[in-house]
Amino acid sequence: MKKIASGNEALAYGALRAGVKVVAGYPGTPSSEVIASLLEMDLPGTRVEWSVNEKVAFEVAAGAAMAGHRALCTMKMSGLNVCYDSLIGVAYSGCAGGFVVYVADDPGVSAGMCEQDTRVFAAMADMPMLEPCSLQEVYDMTATAFDMAEKIGGPVFLRLVTNNSQSHGVIEIEDRVLPKDSAPMPPYDPAKYTKAGALICMQQHRDLIERLEAAEKYIAHKELDKLELKKKDGLGVVSVGITNGYLREALNRLKDAGTDVSEISTLRLAATIPYAKNKIVSLLSHCSKVIIAEELEPLTERYCFMEAYKNKLNVQLYGKEDGTFSRVGQFDAFLMENGIREALGLPKVDIAAKEPPERLCAARPIGFCAGCPHRGAYMGLERGLKAIGLKKNEAFITGDIGCTILGSCPPFDILWTELSMGASIPFAHGVAYSNIPAPVIATIGDSTFFHAGIPGLVNALQHNINMLVIILDNGWTAMTGMQVNPGTSQASQKKDWKQLDIESVVRGVGVKNLWTVDAYDVKAVADAVEAALKTTGLKVILSRRECAIQAARRKVKRAPVTFTPASCVGCKRCIDVTGCPAIELKGKVIAIDTMQCNNCGLCAGVCPTKALRKAE
Repeated sequence: MKKIASGNEALAYGALRAGVKVVAGYPGTPSSEVIASLLEMDLPGTRVEWSVNEKVAFEVAAGAAMAGHRALCTMKMSGLNVCYDSLIGVAYSGCAGGFVVYVADDPGVSAGMCEQDTRVFAAMADMPMLEPCSLQEVYDMTATAFDMAEKIGGPVFLRLVTNNSQSHGVIEIEDRVLPKDSAPMPPYDPAKYTKAGALICMQQHRDLIERLEAAEKYIAHKELDKLELKKKDGLGVVSVGITNGYLREALNRLKDAGTDVSEISTLRLAATIPYAKNKIVSLLSHCSKVIIAEELEPLTERYCFMEAYKNKLNVQLYGKEDGTFSRVGQFDAFLMENGIREALGLPKVDIAAKEPPERLCAARPIGFCAGCPHRGAYMGLERGLKAIGLKKNEAFITGDIGCTILGSCPPFDILWTELSMGASIPFAHGVAYSNIPAPVIATIGDSTFFHAGIPGLVNALQHNINMLVIILDNGWTAMTGMQVNPGTSQASQKKDWKQLDIESVVRGVGVKNLWTVDAYDVKAVADAVEAALKTTGLKVILSRRECAIQAARRKVKRAPVTFTPASCVGCKRCIDVTGCPAIELKGKVIAIDTMQCNNCGLCAGVCPTKALRKAE
């Protein structure tokens, strides 16, 4: 059956074809749509969940795999850092069921965070990693990954990048395979599933290396890597994963430009780890020049250098080590074409002259959506600081991952840091130890608080740190696509999922100084900030209001904001203070875009002439 799907959806369909029993993950662009699409399907026999963080998701899936079922865990590259402690342990132990760990990398940083190469983690864990290119390959290779994981008895990475996880196309899919309903009791085997002693760990390490060797044989048997040898002592190209597609396009461009590409040898790899040793040596032995094209780190390239040295091969290598390609950013066909042109001694195409698509877009600052409750929280924070005689740059305020970090953008410019999920609280904790002459404040979103913020809060409470934590609760994991989190309303949870109340969690860990405020009530937020900063010890402000986009989807009605043009003096305070994209300047007065405005009323609170009014 043919189906239009994104790369992430193709992966989801591939997992269903493989008979996956358990799917767990945490939202993270560019990986989120795998679980999002599965949750929309009726899948009797398969459990799908958004877990509280990637470590928990990995452990949930690993438990199912230990029990003999096929399991899938999904995350973006930054999430792999969160679960790696458990991942390396499961890699050592292995598992009975087919266990696939899907990670989406982001070369070019389209979705934020570090430009991290997951393949380095695979090499460090001695875990095989399959890297499909086309959407059809994503579907087919997902099923292959489950099969390989069962054959070798250990987890297998599946790596996509932004360009194929987010692209759309037509794929051919088969019917879903239903997983088995239950599994027998797993064997009691501490030597396999614990790390109780050096002898156990070292034997598990030996087993891990043997599984990687088994994966290499599996890939060779399935002929996933494609070697085509052409002219002896000619040019060869090694590509892997997504760059296989760029190679095809580059060769077509060169052919159209009149270059004979029929004599170029190619090695199209389906995996970096394990290295395709025999095929790489064959290509290096056959060609006098070899280009290595891989996104981010030059892992395959360094392996080629090592094999060329070990085998005393006189071959010139082009890649990232000699500056042909950069370690920063994503590949494309133009970069690939120029690499081939350089090796062939041909003039390069002028990539800089080609207008990148982003330059055709209208320039606009990054900011909160119209009606976003976080806007009111930061307006209240700034007003609260002013009430105790401080400017916003006279307090040290840490930020965290998610929509809340947009407080570092105009017009607020109030957050100093963004590190990793949950880091805002411990980071502020450390700053408080330095005794700087300023209040120390941490801001964190609700999903991030559940993900990794609770341990930091507990630590700050235990050590009685004099700091303020502001939790901005909009009820959703909004920035990655409106996924639910433990605090999302019960009405929006699946029928067997429960809602957790952040206020109860905060009080439950022992916080005494807690203020709960409406994010749209700027005065209430400001008063809470003022009171908290006059109180010694750990303080928490819970700023609550549902995400404006989700409220709009449910057609939540609010009293309208009215605008009287005759009263507008064009001071632009409504624009300068709130930064709301629903307000624009037309001539000497402002105008409201009613398609965007959700009547939050924050603009009315700063209008000095009452041209903007919030109806009672």
